[in-house]
Amino acid sequence: MANIQFGTDGWRAVIAQDFTFANVARVAQATADFWTAQIRNPASALFGRPPKAVVGYDRRFFSDRFARTTAEVFAGNGYEVILTPEPTPTPSVSFAVKNLGAVGGVMITASHNPPIFNGFKLKSHFGGSSGPADCQAVESWLDKNPPRFGIPESAARILSRDVRPAHFAAIKRLVDFKLIARSRLRVAHDALFGVGAGVFETLLAKTSCTATTLNGRYDVLFGGICPEPLPKNYVLGGAQLRRHPHDICLVTDGDADRIGAMDGHGAPLTNQQVIALLLHHLVRNRGGRGVITKTFNTTAMVDKMCAAWNLPLTEVGIGFRFIAPELMKPGALFGAEESGSVGFANHIPERDGLAAGLFLLEMLALEKTSVNRLYARLEKEFGPHRYARFDAQYPLEKRAALMESLKTNPPARLLRSPLAAVDARDGVKFVARDATWLMLRGSGTEPVLRIYAEAQSDDAVRKLLKLGTSLLLQGRQF
Repeated sequence: MANIQFGTDGWRAVIAQDFTFANVARVAQATADFWTAQIRNPASALFGRPPKAVVGYDRRFFSDRFARTTAEVFAGNGYEVILTPEPTPTPSVSFAVKNLGAVGGVMITASHNPPIFNGFKLKSHFGGSSGPADCQAVESWLDKNPPRFGIPESAARILSRDVRPAHFAAIKRLVDFKLIARSRLRVAHDALFGVGAGVFETLLAKTSCTATTLNGRYDVLFGGICPEPLPKNYVLGGAQLRRHPHDICLVTDGDADRIGAMDGHGAPLTNQQVIALLLHHLVRNRGGRGVITKTFNTTAMVDKMCAAWNLPLTEVGIGFRFIAPELMKPGALFGAEESGSVGFANHIPERDGLAAGLFLLEMLALEKTSVNRLYARLEKEFGPHRYARFDAQYPLEKRAALMESLKTNPPARLLRSPLAAVDARDGVKFVARDATWLMLRGSGTEPVLRIYAEAQSDDAVRKLLKLGTSLLLQGRQF
Protein backbone atom coordinates (compact mmCIF):
# COMPACT_ATOMS: atom_id res chain seq x y z
CA MET A 1 0.00 0.00 0.00
CA ALA A 2 1.20 3.48 -0.85
CA ASN A 3 2.53 5.86 1.77
CA ILE A 4 -0.06 8.61 1.40
CA GLN A 5 0.86 12.18 2.30
CA PHE A 6 -0.97 15.43 1.62
CA GLY A 7 1.09 18.13 -0.11
CA THR A 8 0.49 21.80 -0.85
CA ASP A 9 -3.10 21.12 -1.92
CA GLY A 10 -4.28 17.59 -1.30
CA TRP A 11 -2.86 14.17 -2.09
CA ARG A 12 -1.65 13.62 -5.65
CA ALA A 13 -0.07 10.59 -7.26
CA VAL A 14 0.41 8.81 -10.58
CA ILE A 15 -2.69 7.01 -11.81
CA ALA A 16 -2.48 3.19 -11.48
CA GLN A 17 0.84 3.47 -9.63
CA ASP A 18 -0.23 4.92 -6.29
CA PHE A 19 -3.49 6.61 -7.29
CA THR A 20 -5.60 3.44 -7.33
CA PHE A 21 -9.16 2.63 -6.31
CA ALA A 22 -7.89 0.84 -3.22
CA ASN A 23 -5.80 3.81 -2.09
CA VAL A 24 -8.57 6.31 -2.85
CA ALA A 25 -10.88 4.21 -0.68
CA ARG A 26 -8.29 4.26 2.12
CA VAL A 27 -8.07 8.05 2.01
CA ALA A 28 -11.86 8.42 1.78
CA GLN A 29 -12.30 6.22 4.87
CA ALA A 30 -9.69 8.22 6.79
CA THR A 31 -11.48 11.43 5.77
CA ALA A 32 -14.85 10.05 6.91
CA ASP A 33 -13.33 8.93 10.23
CA PHE A 34 -11.84 12.39 10.78
CA TRP A 35 -15.10 14.17 9.95
CA THR A 36 -17.10 11.82 12.19
CA ALA A 37 -14.73 12.47 15.09
CA GLN A 38 -15.19 16.21 14.54
CA ILE A 39 -18.98 15.96 14.46
CA ARG A 40 -19.05 14.00 17.71
CA ASN A 41 -16.81 16.50 19.48
CA PRO A 42 -19.06 19.01 21.31
CA ALA A 43 -16.31 21.63 21.10
CA SER A 44 -16.35 21.42 17.31
CA ALA A 45 -18.03 24.15 15.27
CA LEU A 46 -19.55 21.32 13.22
CA PHE A 47 -21.51 19.87 16.15
CA GLY A 48 -25.16 19.37 15.29
CA ARG A 49 -24.75 19.67 11.52
CA PRO A 50 -26.25 16.92 9.36
CA PRO A 51 -23.61 14.50 8.04
CA LYS A 52 -23.51 15.76 4.47
CA ALA A 53 -20.54 15.71 2.07
CA VAL A 54 -19.95 16.98 -1.48
CA VAL A 55 -17.86 15.09 -4.04
CA GLY A 56 -16.85 16.47 -7.44
CA TYR A 57 -14.38 15.55 -10.15
CA ASP A 58 -12.52 16.91 -13.18
CA ARG A 59 -11.84 15.57 -16.69
CA ARG A 60 -8.87 13.37 -15.88
CA PHE A 61 -8.73 9.67 -16.67
CA PHE A 62 -11.17 7.77 -14.45
CA SER A 63 -11.91 10.85 -12.29
CA ASP A 64 -15.61 9.99 -12.37
CA ARG A 65 -14.89 6.47 -11.15
CA PHE A 66 -12.57 7.64 -8.38
CA ALA A 67 -15.25 10.14 -7.32
CA ARG A 68 -17.86 7.38 -7.23
CA THR A 69 -15.60 5.25 -5.03
CA THR A 70 -15.14 8.19 -2.67
CA ALA A 71 -18.89 8.81 -2.54
CA GLU A 72 -19.60 5.14 -1.83
CA VAL A 73 -17.19 5.12 1.11
CA PHE A 74 -18.74 8.28 2.53
CA ALA A 75 -22.23 6.82 2.10
CA GLY A 76 -21.10 3.63 3.78
CA ASN A 77 -20.08 5.75 6.77
CA GLY A 78 -23.56 7.27 7.05
CA TYR A 79 -23.07 10.48 5.10
CA GLU A 80 -25.52 11.95 2.65
CA VAL A 81 -23.36 12.57 -0.42
CA ILE A 82 -23.92 15.16 -3.13
CA LEU A 83 -22.07 13.76 -6.16
CA THR A 84 -21.74 15.94 -9.23
CA PRO A 85 -23.14 14.30 -12.37
CA GLU A 86 -20.35 15.52 -14.65
CA PRO A 87 -16.93 17.19 -14.48
CA THR A 88 -17.22 20.32 -12.34
CA PRO A 89 -14.91 23.25 -11.48
CA THR A 90 -13.26 23.00 -8.08
CA PRO A 91 -14.62 26.39 -6.87
CA SER A 92 -18.15 25.18 -7.66
CA VAL A 93 -17.59 22.18 -5.38
CA SER A 94 -16.09 24.38 -2.65
CA PHE A 95 -19.02 26.78 -2.87
CA ALA A 96 -21.45 23.87 -2.59
CA VAL A 97 -19.79 22.64 0.60
CA LYS A 98 -20.49 25.95 2.32
CA ASN A 99 -23.79 26.67 0.58
CA LEU A 100 -25.28 23.25 1.44
CA GLY A 101 -23.97 23.18 5.00
CA ALA A 102 -21.82 20.13 4.38
CA VAL A 103 -19.25 18.81 6.83
CA GLY A 104 -16.72 18.88 4.03
CA GLY A 105 -16.03 17.87 0.48
CA VAL A 106 -13.62 16.21 -1.89
CA MET A 107 -12.59 17.20 -5.40
CA ILE A 108 -10.97 14.47 -7.47
CA THR A 109 -8.41 16.42 -9.48
CA ALA A 110 -4.69 16.92 -9.88
CA SER A 111 -5.31 20.49 -11.00
CA HIS A 112 -2.39 21.57 -13.22
CA ASN A 113 -0.25 18.42 -12.87
CA PRO A 114 0.70 16.30 -15.91
CA PRO A 115 -2.03 13.98 -17.27
CA ILE A 116 -0.59 10.88 -15.59
CA PHE A 117 -1.49 12.33 -12.16
CA ASN A 118 -4.76 12.48 -10.31
CA GLY A 119 -5.52 13.83 -6.87
CA PHE A 120 -7.78 14.10 -3.83
CA LYS A 121 -8.40 17.71 -2.74
CA LEU A 122 -9.92 17.98 0.72
CA LYS A 123 -12.41 20.79 1.42
CA SER A 124 -13.54 22.00 4.85
CA HIS A 125 -17.00 23.14 5.94
CA PHE A 126 -16.17 26.82 5.34
CA GLY A 127 -15.83 26.24 1.59
CA GLY A 128 -12.07 26.23 1.17
CA SER A 129 -9.10 23.88 1.17
CA SER A 130 -8.47 22.11 4.45
CA GLY A 131 -5.47 23.43 6.35
CA PRO A 132 -2.29 21.54 7.25
CA ALA A 133 -3.61 20.46 10.67
CA ASP A 134 -6.74 18.85 9.19
CA CYS A 135 -4.77 17.15 6.43
CA GLN A 136 -2.33 15.72 8.98
CA ALA A 137 -5.27 14.55 11.06
CA VAL A 138 -6.70 12.68 8.05
CA GLU A 139 -3.28 11.07 7.52
CA SER A 140 -3.34 9.92 11.16
CA TRP A 141 -6.64 8.10 10.53
CA LEU A 142 -5.29 6.11 7.58
CA ASP A 143 -5.92 2.36 7.91
CA LYS A 144 -7.43 2.61 11.40
CA ASN A 145 -10.61 1.23 9.81
CA PRO A 146 -11.12 -0.66 6.55
CA PRO A 147 -13.16 1.19 3.91
CA ARG A 148 -16.90 0.88 4.55
CA PHE A 149 -18.84 0.66 1.32
CA GLY A 150 -21.11 -1.74 -0.50
CA ILE A 151 -23.88 -1.53 2.10
CA PRO A 152 -27.13 -1.85 0.06
CA GLU A 153 -28.99 0.98 1.82
CA SER A 154 -26.04 3.36 1.42
CA ALA A 155 -26.64 3.75 -2.33
CA ALA A 156 -29.74 5.82 -1.57
CA ARG A 157 -27.53 8.30 0.30
CA ILE A 158 -25.71 9.31 -2.91
CA LEU A 159 -27.57 12.13 -4.64
CA SER A 160 -26.65 13.40 -8.11
CA ARG A 161 -26.81 17.20 -8.23
CA ASP A 162 -25.32 19.86 -10.51
CA VAL A 163 -23.76 22.36 -8.09
CA ARG A 164 -22.56 24.78 -10.78
CA PRO A 165 -25.64 27.03 -11.20
CA ALA A 166 -25.59 28.21 -7.57
CA HIS A 167 -21.88 29.01 -7.81
CA PHE A 168 -22.29 30.81 -11.13
CA ALA A 169 -25.09 32.93 -9.67
CA ALA A 170 -22.92 33.81 -6.67
CA ILE A 171 -19.92 34.99 -8.71
CA LYS A 172 -22.17 37.09 -10.95
CA ARG A 173 -23.34 38.88 -7.79
CA LEU A 174 -19.72 39.71 -6.89
CA VAL A 175 -19.40 42.06 -9.86
CA ASP A 176 -21.51 44.63 -11.69
CA PHE A 177 -22.76 42.03 -14.11
CA LYS A 178 -25.15 44.46 -15.82
CA LEU A 179 -22.11 46.57 -16.78
CA ILE A 180 -20.41 43.51 -18.25
CA ALA A 181 -23.60 42.42 -19.99
CA ARG A 182 -23.89 45.65 -22.00
CA SER A 183 -20.15 46.09 -22.69
CA ARG A 184 -20.05 44.18 -26.01
CA LEU A 185 -16.74 42.66 -25.01
CA ARG A 186 -15.30 39.95 -27.24
CA VAL A 187 -14.15 37.37 -24.72
CA ALA A 188 -12.06 34.31 -25.47
CA HIS A 189 -11.47 31.62 -22.87
CA ASP A 190 -8.63 29.12 -23.18
CA ALA A 191 -9.80 26.21 -21.03
CA LEU A 192 -6.53 24.29 -21.58
CA PHE A 193 -8.77 21.23 -22.20
CA GLY A 194 -9.92 21.45 -18.60
CA VAL A 195 -13.19 21.43 -16.74
CA GLY A 196 -13.79 25.16 -17.27
CA ALA A 197 -14.66 24.60 -20.94
CA GLY A 198 -17.90 26.38 -21.82
CA VAL A 199 -18.27 28.19 -18.49
CA PHE A 200 -17.84 31.74 -19.83
CA GLU A 201 -20.16 30.97 -22.71
CA THR A 202 -22.73 30.01 -20.07
CA LEU A 203 -22.03 33.04 -17.86
CA LEU A 204 -22.22 35.51 -20.76
CA ALA A 205 -25.21 33.97 -22.53
CA LYS A 206 -27.99 36.49 -23.29
CA THR A 207 -25.59 39.45 -22.95
CA SER A 208 -24.12 41.76 -25.59
CA CYS A 209 -20.77 40.00 -25.16
CA THR A 210 -19.49 37.26 -27.40
CA ALA A 211 -17.68 34.35 -25.72
CA THR A 212 -15.49 31.84 -27.51
CA THR A 213 -14.00 28.75 -25.88
CA LEU A 214 -10.54 27.70 -27.06
CA ASN A 215 -9.12 24.23 -26.44
CA GLY A 216 -12.34 23.06 -24.87
CA ARG A 217 -12.60 19.50 -26.07
CA TYR A 218 -12.64 16.66 -23.56
CA ASP A 219 -9.11 15.24 -23.69
CA VAL A 220 -7.63 13.36 -20.73
CA LEU A 221 -4.17 14.10 -22.17
CA PHE A 222 -4.86 17.87 -22.25
CA GLY A 223 -3.64 18.25 -25.81
CA GLY A 224 -0.14 17.19 -24.76
CA ILE A 225 0.40 20.01 -22.24
CA CYS A 226 0.11 20.42 -18.50
CA PRO A 227 -3.12 22.38 -17.93
CA GLU A 228 -1.41 25.20 -16.04
CA PRO A 229 -1.92 28.92 -16.77
CA LEU A 230 1.65 29.66 -17.83
CA PRO A 231 2.76 31.38 -21.07
CA LYS A 232 4.53 28.21 -22.27
CA ASN A 233 1.12 26.51 -22.43
CA TYR A 234 -0.56 29.28 -24.45
CA VAL A 235 0.85 28.30 -27.85
CA LEU A 236 -2.33 26.71 -29.22
CA GLY A 237 -4.64 29.40 -27.87
CA GLY A 238 -2.30 32.20 -28.92
CA ALA A 239 -2.26 30.96 -32.51
CA GLN A 240 -6.07 30.93 -32.60
CA LEU A 241 -6.21 34.48 -31.22
CA ARG A 242 -3.81 35.78 -33.82
CA ARG A 243 -6.19 34.50 -36.48
CA HIS A 244 -9.35 35.69 -34.67
CA PRO A 245 -8.59 38.57 -32.27
CA HIS A 246 -10.70 39.28 -29.15
CA ASP A 247 -10.59 41.94 -26.45
CA ILE A 248 -9.08 39.53 -23.91
CA CYS A 249 -8.46 35.85 -23.45
CA LEU A 250 -9.03 34.42 -19.99
CA VAL A 251 -7.17 31.21 -19.16
CA THR A 252 -8.09 28.65 -16.51
CA ASP A 253 -6.22 25.57 -15.35
CA GLY A 254 -7.38 21.95 -15.39
CA ASP A 255 -9.91 22.35 -12.57
CA ALA A 256 -10.67 26.07 -13.17
CA ASP A 257 -9.58 27.40 -9.80
CA ARG A 258 -6.64 29.39 -11.19
CA ILE A 259 -6.57 32.33 -13.60
CA GLY A 260 -4.23 33.45 -16.34
CA ALA A 261 -4.70 35.68 -19.38
CA MET A 262 -3.57 36.70 -22.83
CA ASP A 263 -4.27 39.94 -24.60
CA GLY A 264 -6.74 39.83 -27.46
CA HIS A 265 -4.05 39.00 -30.00
CA GLY A 266 -2.51 36.06 -28.15
CA ALA A 267 0.38 37.74 -26.33
CA PRO A 268 0.63 36.17 -22.89
CA LEU A 269 0.33 38.01 -19.61
CA THR A 270 2.15 36.52 -16.64
CA ASN A 271 0.14 35.54 -13.59
CA GLN A 272 1.96 38.30 -11.71
CA GLN A 273 0.62 40.89 -14.15
CA VAL A 274 -2.89 39.49 -13.76
CA ILE A 275 -2.60 39.74 -9.96
CA ALA A 276 -1.48 43.38 -10.18
CA LEU A 277 -4.35 44.21 -12.54
CA LEU A 278 -6.90 42.60 -10.22
CA LEU A 279 -5.54 44.51 -7.22
CA HIS A 280 -5.65 47.75 -9.21
CA HIS A 281 -9.27 47.11 -10.15
CA LEU A 282 -10.41 46.13 -6.65
CA VAL A 283 -8.87 49.23 -5.06
CA ARG A 284 -9.00 51.99 -7.65
CA ASN A 285 -12.13 51.12 -9.58
CA ARG A 286 -14.21 49.45 -6.89
CA GLY A 287 -12.93 51.47 -3.90
CA GLY A 288 -11.95 48.37 -1.96
CA ARG A 289 -10.08 48.71 1.32
CA GLY A 290 -8.70 45.95 3.50
CA VAL A 291 -5.89 43.53 4.14
CA ILE A 292 -4.05 42.12 1.12
CA THR A 293 -2.43 38.70 1.49
CA LYS A 294 0.21 37.31 -0.83
CA THR A 295 2.60 34.40 -0.85
CA PHE A 296 6.24 35.37 -0.68
CA ASN A 297 6.94 34.25 -4.25
CA THR A 298 4.43 36.79 -5.63
CA THR A 299 5.48 39.95 -7.45
CA ALA A 300 7.01 42.80 -5.47
CA MET A 301 4.70 45.17 -7.37
CA VAL A 302 1.98 44.16 -4.88
CA ASP A 303 4.17 45.47 -2.05
CA LYS A 304 4.62 48.81 -3.81
CA MET A 305 0.93 49.12 -4.61
CA CYS A 306 -0.07 48.41 -1.00
CA ALA A 307 2.48 50.91 0.31
CA ALA A 308 1.27 53.62 -2.07
CA TRP A 309 -2.39 53.03 -1.23
CA ASN A 310 -1.84 52.55 2.50
CA LEU A 311 -3.19 49.00 2.47
CA PRO A 312 -2.02 46.47 5.08
CA LEU A 313 -0.10 43.59 3.49
CA THR A 314 0.34 40.12 4.96
CA GLU A 315 2.95 37.78 3.46
CA VAL A 316 2.50 34.02 3.95
CA GLY A 317 4.04 30.72 2.89
CA ILE A 318 3.37 29.13 -0.48
CA GLY A 319 0.03 27.44 -0.98
CA PHE A 320 -3.48 28.83 -0.93
CA ARG A 321 -4.16 26.98 2.30
CA PHE A 322 -2.11 29.75 3.99
CA ILE A 323 -4.12 32.49 2.26
CA ALA A 324 -7.58 31.05 2.99
CA PRO A 325 -7.45 31.69 6.78
CA GLU A 326 -6.48 35.32 6.12
CA LEU A 327 -9.49 35.79 3.81
CA MET A 328 -11.78 34.66 6.63
CA LYS A 329 -10.50 37.35 9.00
CA PRO A 330 -12.43 40.64 9.41
CA GLY A 331 -11.12 43.38 7.15
CA ALA A 332 -9.72 41.10 4.44
CA LEU A 333 -9.93 42.17 0.80
CA PHE A 334 -7.85 40.00 -1.54
CA GLY A 335 -5.37 37.13 -1.54
CA ALA A 336 -3.03 35.96 -4.29
CA GLU A 337 -0.18 33.60 -5.02
CA GLU A 338 2.24 33.38 -7.92
CA SER A 339 0.54 30.40 -9.56
CA GLY A 340 -2.55 32.41 -10.56
CA SER A 341 -4.50 31.45 -7.44
CA VAL A 342 -6.58 34.39 -6.23
CA GLY A 343 -9.38 34.74 -3.71
CA PHE A 344 -11.78 37.49 -2.74
CA ALA A 345 -13.35 38.59 0.54
CA ASN A 346 -17.13 38.19 0.86
CA HIS A 347 -16.88 35.00 -1.18
CA ILE A 348 -15.65 31.52 -0.31
CA PRO A 349 -12.09 31.47 1.11
CA GLU A 350 -10.94 29.61 -1.96
CA ARG A 351 -9.10 30.31 -5.17
CA ASP A 352 -11.65 30.92 -7.89
CA GLY A 353 -10.48 31.36 -11.46
CA LEU A 354 -14.03 31.93 -12.70
CA ALA A 355 -14.75 34.77 -10.26
CA ALA A 356 -11.36 36.28 -11.13
CA GLY A 357 -12.28 36.16 -14.82
CA LEU A 358 -15.46 38.13 -14.18
CA PHE A 359 -13.53 40.78 -12.24
CA LEU A 360 -11.16 41.18 -15.20
CA LEU A 361 -14.13 41.59 -17.54
CA GLU A 362 -15.67 44.16 -15.20
CA MET A 363 -12.36 46.06 -15.28
CA LEU A 364 -12.33 46.18 -19.09
CA ALA A 365 -16.00 47.11 -19.26
CA LEU A 366 -15.39 50.02 -16.90
CA GLU A 367 -12.05 51.32 -18.19
CA LYS A 368 -12.74 50.76 -21.89
CA THR A 369 -9.10 50.15 -22.77
CA SER A 370 -6.84 47.16 -23.31
CA VAL A 371 -5.13 45.09 -20.64
CA ASN A 372 -1.78 46.03 -22.20
CA ARG A 373 -2.39 49.75 -21.71
CA LEU A 374 -3.67 49.18 -18.18
CA TYR A 375 -0.58 47.25 -17.18
CA ALA A 376 1.71 49.77 -18.91
CA ARG A 377 0.20 52.45 -16.67
CA LEU A 378 0.96 50.36 -13.59
CA GLU A 379 4.58 49.91 -14.66
CA LYS A 380 4.89 53.63 -15.31
CA GLU A 381 3.67 54.29 -11.77
CA PHE A 382 5.38 51.48 -9.85
CA GLY A 383 8.32 50.63 -12.07
CA PRO A 384 8.93 47.69 -14.40
CA HIS A 385 8.47 44.25 -12.89
CA ARG A 386 9.34 41.39 -15.21
CA TYR A 387 8.97 37.82 -14.05
CA ALA A 388 9.54 34.26 -15.23
CA ARG A 389 9.60 30.73 -13.83
CA PHE A 390 11.48 27.62 -14.92
CA ASP A 391 10.53 24.11 -13.78
CA ALA A 392 13.23 21.46 -13.70
CA GLN A 393 13.14 17.76 -12.96
CA TYR A 394 15.27 17.21 -9.86
CA PRO A 395 15.97 14.14 -7.69
CA LEU A 396 13.75 14.29 -4.60
CA GLU A 397 16.45 12.70 -2.45
CA LYS A 398 18.83 15.61 -3.20
CA ARG A 399 16.36 18.43 -2.59
CA ALA A 400 16.98 18.86 1.15
CA ALA A 401 20.77 18.99 0.72
CA LEU A 402 20.42 21.60 -2.03
CA MET A 403 18.17 23.83 0.08
CA GLU A 404 20.56 23.63 3.04
CA SER A 405 23.53 24.50 0.84
CA LEU A 406 21.70 27.49 -0.64
CA LYS A 407 20.80 28.80 2.82
CA THR A 408 24.34 28.55 4.15
CA ASN A 409 26.17 29.56 0.95
CA PRO A 410 24.05 32.21 -0.77
CA PRO A 411 25.37 34.18 -3.77
CA ALA A 412 26.99 37.47 -2.78
CA ARG A 413 24.92 39.42 -5.30
CA LEU A 414 22.14 39.05 -7.83
CA LEU A 415 23.43 40.43 -11.11
CA ARG A 416 24.98 43.75 -10.03
CA SER A 417 23.03 44.28 -6.80
CA PRO A 418 24.39 43.05 -3.43
CA LEU A 419 22.31 40.47 -1.60
CA ALA A 420 20.03 42.02 1.05
CA ALA A 421 18.12 39.04 2.48
CA VAL A 422 17.67 35.27 2.42
CA ASP A 423 14.17 33.90 3.10
CA ALA A 424 14.04 30.15 3.77
CA ARG A 425 10.42 29.71 4.84
CA ASP A 426 9.70 27.39 1.91
CA GLY A 427 12.60 26.78 -0.42
CA VAL A 428 15.15 29.58 -0.53
CA LYS A 429 14.55 33.12 -1.79
CA PHE A 430 17.40 35.57 -2.39
CA VAL A 431 16.47 39.27 -2.39
CA ALA A 432 18.86 41.98 -3.63
CA ARG A 433 19.00 45.60 -2.51
CA ASP A 434 17.29 46.75 -5.71
CA ALA A 435 14.33 44.38 -4.98
CA THR A 436 15.44 41.92 -7.67
CA TRP A 437 14.86 38.38 -6.40
CA LEU A 438 15.60 34.76 -7.24
CA MET A 439 13.99 31.75 -5.61
CA LEU A 440 14.41 27.97 -5.74
CA ARG A 441 11.73 25.73 -4.29
CA GLY A 442 10.58 22.15 -4.63
CA SER A 443 7.01 21.65 -5.84
CA GLY A 444 4.59 20.42 -3.19
CA THR A 445 2.57 18.43 -5.73
CA GLU A 446 5.08 16.82 -8.14
CA PRO A 447 8.79 15.87 -8.38
CA VAL A 448 9.86 19.22 -9.78
CA LEU A 449 12.14 22.02 -8.58
CA ARG A 450 10.93 25.49 -9.52
CA ILE A 451 13.18 28.50 -10.18
CA TYR A 452 11.47 31.90 -9.90
CA ALA A 453 12.92 35.30 -10.79
CA GLU A 454 11.78 38.91 -10.90
CA ALA A 455 13.76 41.92 -12.10
CA GLN A 456 13.36 45.19 -13.99
CA SER A 457 13.89 43.75 -17.48
CA ASP A 458 13.28 40.52 -19.37
CA ASP A 459 17.00 40.20 -20.03
CA ALA A 460 17.79 40.46 -16.31
CA VAL A 461 15.18 37.79 -15.56
CA ARG A 462 16.79 35.45 -18.09
CA LYS A 463 20.17 35.98 -16.44
CA LEU A 464 18.68 35.27 -13.01
CA LEU A 465 17.11 32.04 -14.24
CA LYS A 466 20.49 31.06 -15.67
CA LEU A 467 22.06 31.73 -12.26
CA GLY A 468 19.36 29.65 -10.61
CA THR A 469 19.96 26.79 -13.02
CA SER A 470 23.69 26.86 -12.27
CA LEU A 471 22.93 26.67 -8.53
CA LEU A 472 20.64 23.73 -9.20
CA LEU A 473 23.33 21.94 -11.20
CA GLN A 474 25.85 22.49 -8.43
CA GLY A 475 23.39 20.83 -6.07
CA ARG A 476 23.44 17.62 -8.08
CA GLN A 477 26.97 17.07 -6.74
CA PHE A 478 25.67 16.44 -3.21
